[in-house]
Amino acid sequence: MKNPSPALLPFLEQIRMTAETFRKNGSQPTFANAREGLSTLTRTFVTKPCPVAAVMDALIPGPKWEVPVRIYHPDPEQTLPLLLFIHGGGHMAGSIHVYDGIARRLARTSGHITISVEYRRAPECPYPVGFTDVIHAARGLFPLLEKLKIAHTGRLSAAGDSGGGALCASLSHRASHEPEIRLHRQVLIYPSLDYTLSFPSVSENGKGFFLEKEKILWYFANYFQQGENRKEASPLFMNAEAPFPETLVVTAGFCPLRDEGAAYAKQLREQGMIVRHHDFSDMIHAFLNLEDLVPDACQSFYAMTANFLNR
Repeated sequence: MKNPSPALLPFLEQIRMTAETFRKNGSQPTFANAREGLSTLTRTFVTKPCPVAAVMDALIPGPKWEVPVRIYHPDPEQTLPLLLFIHGGGHMAGSIHVYDGIARRLARTSGHITISVEYRRAPECPYPVGFTDVIHAARGLFPLLEKLKIAHTGRLSAAGDSGGGALCASLSHRASHEPEIRLHRQVLIYPSLDYTLSFPSVSENGKGFFLEKEKILWYFANYFQQGENRKEASPLFMNAEAPFPETLVVTAGFCPLRDEGAAYAKQLREQGMIVRHHDFSDMIHAFLNLEDLVPDACQSFYAMTANFLNR
């Protein structure tokens, strides 16, 4: 069996030791330490500056809640396409602040005006609140840009990692039935697509590779609080209908979500959609948040994504 990249092995050992200490002192997982953990991790390993010409915060109106977004414009003198970015974090962690470095890299490498969405998170705001915020952001994006006098080509794509990948894929399926939302392409980065966790990689990679099965189950228990049908909520079990965006699915060989990402790509292809799938076979979940450890893999991802969005 192939091993993870040697660059990741000291990190994985440190995570194992930290988790053991956490258990021994009687600590329990909370949404607070989940958020702190992802923030600290990303701040520690995504450190190289990535200047973007213009960055601004704004609000997109919704029926009951204004959705905060951060807009990254790589070249305000140019009329560029748009990328809606939906951050990960198991529907509980992550934020536009935590993912600032990643959003900057997406904007700069892809040449897209990138709009990062601050959707509400569980457990305070369980399913489907976060998805509702993403829908409102997609619906209200064009009026916001018009109000801000930001010129663009009108072409909108979307991207999301992990839990944000679930929201991104769900948005693509919803957009097939909403004429006001038209997605050109979508990029799903080690996405969570099967809330039933029915594939072998969940157990195969579910311990010792950073994201563990036990933690995923905990995330989902906090996200689905009213006994919702998790299969119906899973993008993997949704039918893809035209118009459906061209899709790039990125998986990691030692990620528990690997198999569902591959299965989703296969399913889209069988349903007649245009899809590409690339597996980073020696990577783990959330490797973009570990850029300083695996810079070559991250650079390869950003170049691949830019090529996919712009070809």
